[in-house]
Amino acid sequence: MADNKKKILLVEDDINLGTILKDFLIIKNYDVDHVLDGVEGLNAYYNGSYDLLILDIMMPKKDGFTLATEVRKLDKKTPIIFLTAKSLVDDRIKGLKLGGDDYLTKPFSSEELFLRIENIFKRVFLSTHKKTIVDPLPIGKYIFDYSRRTLQINSNVRKLTSKESELLLMLAISKNDVVDRSVALEEIWRDNTYFTSRSMDVYITKLRSYLKEDPTVEIVNIHGTGFKLLGQ
Repeated sequence: MADNKKKILLVEDDINLGTILKDFLIIKNYDVDHVLDGVEGLNAYYNGSYDLLILDIMMPKKDGFTLATEVRKLDKKTPIIFLTAKSLVDDRIKGLKLGGDDYLTKPFSSEELFLRIENIFKRVFLSTHKKTIVDPLPIGKYIFDYSRRTLQINSNVRKLTSKESELLLMLAISKNDVVDRSVALEEIWRDNTYFTSRSMDVYITKLRSYLKEDPTVEIVNIHGTGFKLLGQ
C-alpha cells in the first residue's frame, strides 16, 4: 500500500542526477520528493514528513552541511545521507559530526545508494524494537534476558558479555529473518571493517555453542548477506 511507503526528501541541484535517483527509488517502492537547492530543501522539510533525507553538499543558496545543521536543531532522529563530488576525509568527518548517518562520493551506483538506505532503515527498525522488548525473550527452550545479559536453559544460566547480548538480541528480534552483517557491525561495533567483521564471526561462533543444547535453534550463515536465527 502506498501509505506504507517510506518517504524520502532528495535535495540535489543536478537535475539529471536527481531525476535518475528519484525514478530509481520510486521503482524500489519509496515515495520521493526532489528539490534543487538547500532553501527549497528546508521548506520541503518544514512542510513535509520524511523518513530519510538525502542531501547533496555543494548546492546553491544553501549547502548540504548548512541544511543538515538547521534540520538537526529540531530533529535529531531522521537519518541523513550526504552526497558529494569530493572524497576529502575532512568533509566526511564533518558530515558525520553534523549528524549524518552515511556519506556517498560521486560517482556512485543507484544500487549502492539503495543498499545504504535499506541498511539505515534496518538499523532504525532494530533500534526502535530494542526499546520496546519485554524481557525475558524465549528462544526455543532457552530464556534470554537482555537486561540481565543472561541465557538460561533449564537450571543452567550463562552470563553474556555486552556484545554477545547485543548480537543475540538483534538476531532474536529478527528471528527467522536475515540480519545484515553490515547493519550488525554498524549498530553494535559502530564500525564496518575487515577486523570487526572477523570479530563478529567469533561472537557468532560463541553464540552457536551457547545454543547447541536445543537442536531446534540454529544460527545460519546467509552467504554474502549476514545471519539468520532459526527457531520456534
